[in-house]
Amino acid sequence: MSSLPDIQPVVFSPEIEQTAPDEINTIAELVEVFLGMAHTVADYEGHAFRAVHAKGHALLRGKLTVREGLPAVYAQGLFAQPGEYEAIMRMSSPPAEQLSDQVSTPRAVALKLMRVPGERVPESRDHDTQDFLMVNGPVFTRPGPKEFLRDAKLLAATTEKAPEAKEVFSSVLRGAEKVIEALGGESETLKALGGEPATHPLGDTFYAQTPFLYGPYIAKFALAPVSPALTALTDQPLQSEDEDAQRHAISAFFHDRDGAPVEWELRVQLCTDLARMPVEDASVQWPEALSPFVAVASLVVPPQQSWLQGRSQVEEDELAFDPWHTVAAHRPLGAVNRARRVVLAASRQFRGAFNRCPIHEPKLRRA
Repeated sequence: MSSLPDIQPVVFSPEIEQTAPDEINTIAELVEVFLGMAHTVADYEGHAFRAVHAKGHALLRGKLTVREGLPAVYAQGLFAQPGEYEAIMRMSSPPAEQLSDQVSTPRAVALKLMRVPGERVPESRDHDTQDFLMVNGPVFTRPGPKEFLRDAKLLAATTEKAPEAKEVFSSVLRGAEKVIEALGGESETLKALGGEPATHPLGDTFYAQTPFLYGPYIAKFALAPVSPALTALTDQPLQSEDEDAQRHAISAFFHDRDGAPVEWELRVQLCTDLARMPVEDASVQWPEALSPFVAVASLVVPPQQSWLQGRSQVEEDELAFDPWHTVAAHRPLGAVNRARRVVLAASRQFRGAFNRCPIHEPKLRRA
């Protein structure tokens, strides 16, 4: 990763976003499918969870520090000047169910920054937080909502059915993924269906996958581990038959830190070529040869209890993460993000009503 690349980023203009003629209908179908899964899980569990990334593994508190001396093209939005923000970091995995970790699906990180100043998007006028949602893969599984709808319907058809069979199926898919990777390839589809390699989540790099405004420009975000204690876990097998293996592995890591915090970098990749770095096709990986990821901030997390039985589930119910909780300078772009705006809002409304627990933005902790 180059720290100071000499690039010419594309300046955003409204015509770059292209709405498909049937996009509204597709998004309405996605809402129906995801609310259907949420209802199924809630009726089965007696409790409503998130429609995606339902199983939480950790809730961590830390501090994000914007770096000094950033080049002008990277000093945009909340990164325009040095500053510190209290952060909440949620680690999770899909789908809508509370599956055993023996069903190995992609891992996710949601990051919420507190008291972020600046003009906000209309969907977030009552908030002062900035959310980033990221997954441990650089691209979305499908180009847009219409293609993803087919996957969502397949997932909905299996929700809360035969969990033991899913564990066996996941084991088979992980074997198939290893063969593909041995041949120099990688299958995001196999990983999404349960073939994600069973490795320690704290060693992963996480990607926003979809584009966002970056001041006048267009960018993607990533969160990468940099502390040796974290990078030592990259690709390290998580060999456990524990159904909550990730939760317990993260908890053990932060419990055994002996007072030493760990650090991630929040990185930005600016769009320099709309043909090779499209806004509307979320399945295309932007070439780092054209524009590398550059660190714009550091996230430092001290030792702590990453999961408290009972209390953490209450926090899970109260919290919501949404890329549309944002300042206008980092407005989400593209069809996948337009779909998220509607689907996540519907999911929050159902979850809060079913659990009779109002969802709200967290408050800063007192020093």
